[in-house]
Amino acid sequence: MEASVPRHSPPIKLANLREKQLGQALSSPDGWDVVIIGGGATGLGAAVDSAARGYRTLLLEAHDFAKGTSSRSTKLIHGGVRYLASGQLSMVRHALAERERLLKNAPHVVHTLEFVIPSPGTVDKLYYWTGLKLYDWLAGKSQVPPARSLSRAEVNQRQPTLRPDRYGGGILYCDAQFDDARLAISLARTAIELGACVLNYVSVDKLLFDDGKVVGLEATDQFTMQSFSIRSKATINATGVFAERILTQDPSFEIGKVAVRPSQGIHLVLPQEFLPTQSALLIPKTDDGRVLFAIPWLGKTLIGTTDVPVQSIQLEPRAQNSEIDYLLEHVGRYLMHTPKREDVLSVFAGLRPLVDHRQSSSTTASMSREHHILCNPSGLISIIGGKWTTYRHMAEEVVDLAQQNASLMQVASTTANLQLVGASRTPVQPNSAPSLTSIPQRLACFGTEAASILELEAEDRQLAAVIHPESEHTYGELHWMLEHEMAVTIEDVLARRWRLLLLDARLAIKCAPPVARFMAACGQHDENWVAQQVKEFESLARGYLPENQN
Repeated sequence: MEASVPRHSPPIKLANLREKQLGQALSSPDGWDVVIIGGGATGLGAAVDSAARGYRTLLLEAHDFAKGTSSRSTKLIHGGVRYLASGQLSMVRHALAERERLLKNAPHVVHTLEFVIPSPGTVDKLYYWTGLKLYDWLAGKSQVPPARSLSRAEVNQRQPTLRPDRYGGGILYCDAQFDDARLAISLARTAIELGACVLNYVSVDKLLFDDGKVVGLEATDQFTMQSFSIRSKATINATGVFAERILTQDPSFEIGKVAVRPSQGIHLVLPQEFLPTQSALLIPKTDDGRVLFAIPWLGKTLIGTTDVPVQSIQLEPRAQNSEIDYLLEHVGRYLMHTPKREDVLSVFAGLRPLVDHRQSSSTTASMSREHHILCNPSGLISIIGGKWTTYRHMAEEVVDLAQQNASLMQVASTTANLQLVGASRTPVQPNSAPSLTSIPQRLACFGTEAASILELEAEDRQLAAVIHPESEHTYGELHWMLEHEMAVTIEDVLARRWRLLLLDARLAIKCAPPVARFMAACGQHDENWVAQQVKEFESLARGYLPENQN
């Protein structure tokens, strides 16, 4: 049964903010200082950094923001405990510094999270303890609590579903958790507030050159199919695993110098009963030498991840059955109730854009997660690799290079202390119990903007209705996403503004019709649009069910 769709919703025009942004791009073909191709973590971070320096900044994303890798992470902001063993201390230190900045600058989507490492004996426990005290030392002065030893009883208290034969004690340490797609939306909104023009669903057709130098590009709006040209002083390619599609358009690019070597990581989402606590579980040893996480996330249990080289780069990668079996088998060794395929609510896969320096003997698991910045003789700048935790630092570096190469006004980055849209001085903890004075947990990711959504719902009680009896989300939230967050399709809403597709693919399918009808009413679309949207989304969502993997 569906909740009824409000008939008298406020008369907004679908994707109001997007139309304003598109109008700005079309009316300003010349005079851009920095144009960024790609609207994932790196591109959006670069747009914020560039706009904060006062540069005229344009970002173009061919699909939706964070459509690819950037919405399919393990949802962790962390230094990378596993990199300590390989001696990558500098990378860990930089990542921990960025973790601290994100906790301060985006507390509405980033919060601390406890991790339990079970230890069967004293030797293992001492090994983990030593490594995590080094981790704490590298973090320096931090709002994140330090690691400490746990007795057997304390491990059981924090992880009651953990098999007793797997531990005699353990270690407790803290890192941070976040909502990746919601952070991407906060970055897009922040860039716009700083004066940038940020657009989704605008594809870059080709680069423009003058005397061997890149001077702009041609682009097409994917809805109107209107093409237009843009001139820019600096062009940044931040397209992740698709970086070579832009690089190879540049005649000055030296093929073979560097390449993207994609690695697939998948995640399983299980009901909360498999990990009914506020603490995450780190499984320190798997058959292939990786670590495995079981994490409480938005009322569910997130299991990940794998590291499998892939030859084909897809916008919608599918999990391999062997990857699903791998995760179920390894997590099943530690949990009292072994999860089965029928327990899986959703499966999602993402591609890591690892940088290959033609060291063919390297496995993707052993390849560095550090980023690489490449500047072609034409002036095209490409940034490849990296991870969410260090997106801000990566953005600062790439805009520094653009500033230098394009002879832009010399301005230092200010993003280290820049709070993002929605940030407040009182962090909202998504995993904590709401108090009488706190905002509803469904609105925690909106931060300070939650009050505006509550006002909408108070002014029109129909907007306070839930979109489906099995969901806590309301039409008021949906209204806000359409007007202020450039959600254009029901996939934008159900996969990235809300996370329903990743949390429970079957429920997302149930929610598709009422979401589509409300969007149609707001955007003046007809029933054919509704039917097509629902059909396309259902086809997509079936790919997130465990029975429909490769």
